[in-house]
Amino acid sequence: MTRRGFIGGSVAAVSSAVMGMANPSGVITSRERQRPNILFIICDQLSLDAIRAYGCSQLHTPNIDRLIAAGTGFLKSYSTSPVCSPARSSLLTGRMPVETGVISNDRPINPSVPTMGTWFKSHDYKTVYCGKWHLPEVYPITLDGFDVLPSSSWPAQGDLTDGIVSRNCQAFLESYDGRKPFLLIASLMQPHDICYWAMYHKRLVPEQSRFQLHTAQLPPLPKNWNQIPVEPGKLKKERYEKFNEYQWRYYSYIYYRQAEMLDADVGRILDALNNSGQQDNTVIVFTSDHGEGLGRHRLVEKWHPYEASMVVPLVISAPGVKRGHTDSRRLVSGLDIMPTLCEFADIPIPPNCRGRSLRPLLQGKTPPWRQFIAADTKFSGQMLRTPRYKYVRYPDDPIE
Repeated sequence: MTRRGFIGGSVAAVSSAVMGMANPSGVITSRERQRPNILFIICDQLSLDAIRAYGCSQLHTPNIDRLIAAGTGFLKSYSTSPVCSPARSSLLTGRMPVETGVISNDRPINPSVPTMGTWFKSHDYKTVYCGKWHLPEVYPITLDGFDVLPSSSWPAQGDLTDGIVSRNCQAFLESYDGRKPFLLIASLMQPHDICYWAMYHKRLVPEQSRFQLHTAQLPPLPKNWNQIPVEPGKLKKERYEKFNEYQWRYYSYIYYRQAEMLDADVGRILDALNNSGQQDNTVIVFTSDHGEGLGRHRLVEKWHPYEASMVVPLVISAPGVKRGHTDSRRLVSGLDIMPTLCEFADIPIPPNCRGRSLRPLLQGKTPPWRQFIAADTKFSGQMLRTPRYKYVRYPDDPIE
C-alpha cells in the first residue's frame, strides 16, 4: 500500500469509527448546546522560547503563533516535573506527581485519582484521546474514560507518528456529529525526538568539516551556555561535556526543525476545527509537558529544575477570552488546566484538585493570586518558585 493510500484509509477508518460513536437517541439538551467543546493539545519537550511569537528568530511557528494571537498566553507557566510521565499525570488530574503516584516515567496514575477522561465522561462529555500516553505506554492503548483513536506504536518518534495523530484528530473533528460536547486530547511527540540525538546518537552529530551547513546558518550558543553554577550532585550528572561549540549549535538547529514539524501538525488540527464549524464554541488549550535544556548550562534534554526545562508554553483560546494577550506576571502551573476546563464546562472541580482556575485571568479579571508554585523532580527533589526566587533541594545533598 502506498503512503497516501495508508493515510487515506486511516482517516476513513477513524471517520467511520467517529460516526459510530454518535448518540443513537438523537436527543440534544439545551445544556449540551451551551457547554463548549474542548480541544487540548499537548506537545512534548517544547520550551517557551522555541516559539516565533515569543521572540525566537531561529524558526517559524505560524500555527502556534496564530493560536497565541487568538487567545491568552502565560509566560510564567511551570511544569510540575521536568519528566514526561509525572508532568502528564498532573495535566490530566490537577494533582502533584507525588499524589498521582507517577514519580517517574512509565508508572500508572493511582486509580483513586480521577483523570480528565473519567471526570468529563461522567459529566456527559464525549471524551476522545489520540497520541502519546506514557502512563505507562502500552499498545493497543485502552484508557479508562476515553475513546482512543489509533496513533502509533511505542517507542514512538514524532517524525513518524505525529502526522498519524493529527490526521486522525482531523478525521474526528470534521466528522463528529456534535450530539454531545467533546473533549479531544491530541498528544503530539515533537520536539521530543531531540532525545534520540542526546541518548543514542551523540557520536553522529557532525563535525563542522564534515557537514554542509555553514556556521552562519546555525543558531548562536545561548548566553548562559558556559555558566555552570554551584548545584546539587544530581544535576551535575545530567551535564554533557563532549560536544564542541559547533555541535551544540547543530543540536539547537535540529531541535528547531523538530519544533517546526510540531507546528505543522498543530496547524492541521486547528484547520480541522475551523472546517468543522465548531471553532466558535471550543476552548483550545496548548501546552507542553516540560521544556528542553538546549545547551543552557550545557544541558541536553530535561530532567533538571532550571527554567529551560520547567517553563512551558501555555496558551488558551476560547469565547470570552482576551485575544492576543500575554500574562507575564502571574505564576501558573500544569495543575491549573483541570480546574480551568471544568469551569469552562460548567462541571464541578474534582476533589483535592491542587490547581486554580485560570478563567478569571483569561477574562481580564484581577483576583488575588498565588505567591509561589511547587514542582517535583528526580523522585525526591523539590522546587519552589516565587516571582523573584527559586529554591531547589534534594534529600541527603548538602548543596541547596
